[in-house]
Amino acid sequence: MRRVMGIETEYGISVPGDPAANPMILSGQVVNAYASMQGIRAAHASWDYADEAPLRDARGFDMARALADASQLTDEEDPTLANVVLTNGARLYVDHAHPEYSSPEVTSPRAAVAFDRAGELIMAEAVRRLSAVPPGVNLYKNNTDGKGQSYGTHENYLMRRETPFTDIVRHLVPFFVARQVFTGSGRVGIGVDSRNPGFQLSQRSDFFEVEVGLETTLKRPIINTRDEPHAVADLYRRLHVIIGDANHCDVANLLKLGTTSLVLAMIEDRAIDVDLTVARPVSTLQRVSHDPTCRELIELRDGTKLTAVQLLWRYHGLAERYLERRYAGELDEDTAEVMRWWALVLDKLERDPREAAREVDWVGKLQVLQGYIDRDGLEWSDSRLRAVDIQWSDVRPDKGIFHKLRAAGRFEELVKDDEVLDAVHEPPTDTRAYFRGKCLEKYSDQIAAASWDSVIFDIPGQSSLQRVPMLEPLRGTKAGVGALLDRSPDAATLLRELASASG
Repeated sequence: MRRVMGIETEYGISVPGDPAANPMILSGQVVNAYASMQGIRAAHASWDYADEAPLRDARGFDMARALADASQLTDEEDPTLANVVLTNGARLYVDHAHPEYSSPEVTSPRAAVAFDRAGELIMAEAVRRLSAVPPGVNLYKNNTDGKGQSYGTHENYLMRRETPFTDIVRHLVPFFVARQVFTGSGRVGIGVDSRNPGFQLSQRSDFFEVEVGLETTLKRPIINTRDEPHAVADLYRRLHVIIGDANHCDVANLLKLGTTSLVLAMIEDRAIDVDLTVARPVSTLQRVSHDPTCRELIELRDGTKLTAVQLLWRYHGLAERYLERRYAGELDEDTAEVMRWWALVLDKLERDPREAAREVDWVGKLQVLQGYIDRDGLEWSDSRLRAVDIQWSDVRPDKGIFHKLRAAGRFEELVKDDEVLDAVHEPPTDTRAYFRGKCLEKYSDQIAAASWDSVIFDIPGQSSLQRVPMLEPLRGTKAGVGALLDRSPDAATLLRELASASG
């Protein structure tokens, strides 16, 4: 289960009473509000774009810049947009029209859940600070505004470069078509603009158009081909997954990261020896999302028909066999936890999806919506249900429906609040995010920029900037550099020590 991974979440943004407010300006206010509270200035903690390559395709070519949509050019810095690195190793910035929190690199699904929830607290704090100046700004951890716009929650997984990309596509597409039954966050409305009444499992599925592609904001593909490893390119591939929903439930979020990591391990080790190819993956993805009974049949290329839950049981069985063969049943705690929840949730979904209300976002949301329908005699076309859907994801703890229900004990909680609070300020200790975060904490005035794979220092008295590359994600950990950072009172000392150690 140990794999470098992380979650990026774009938050929905609005100003009460002003639907025409400029979202880019608002997003900048969100980033700056939190950064200023932490004593971080954009000029001293901005992003290093030197190694960005958003048009490099995993299929072996680079898209021409002239053919790329502007949204794909993420390597071009816009000095008017806020972009900072936080002391927990995360990135907080404006991504087009949304504030985005990109978690630091972690090595377990449970840690990914903790740092993703830390992002919720960071956004809620920014909203609280901005509320002091009416009308304020509000944020939503969701993936669509219900009017035709979708924004992403992306997962990132480090993989071995030697793994053929064709194998990744062949074995991941069926899994992604099916996994929404436990990773979907639920949505009122059918179709990209929600014009058809109803409820569906996933906020994102209706927005996908192709099976494989480089884009992320148009012609969205089930498998994204961006080849930007942020690591040693000869050794690693970063799989950029754009098909997930923004999860609030700990169990759903754990399963999203954990089951995908297990499937990737099987792909890397060529342990999947069956063909589960879906006949029409894009339309099937959407049909599965539109069926809250989880009975919609998926047709495989060989003619087999089975539900999404049954298809996920196939993957679960493959994972059990793989783990038994490779580890003789001696599982680490993280892997055992994912396998346990995987089986438990599939069991519930198979018997009656309503049983999974404590673990799965869409089931819990549907339960609340059904309560309004039963109480007030509402139809799915009623605008009040759409309002509840939006309010579900409100980041404010006293306003967000999910947060109020979680406080009341309605959802299974895997990560305690004190762990999440710690993750707001402290970086993970077992990846390079530790070095990045601690440098921002200790030497913020002497840092010109940073990125996933570098920290750039601006040392007083030196004529040029000093760039420290970090291409190995599992170096720069607390065990590796903690003592060095402790004994370096300033960045100049740190750099001398690093040069001495490498020389």
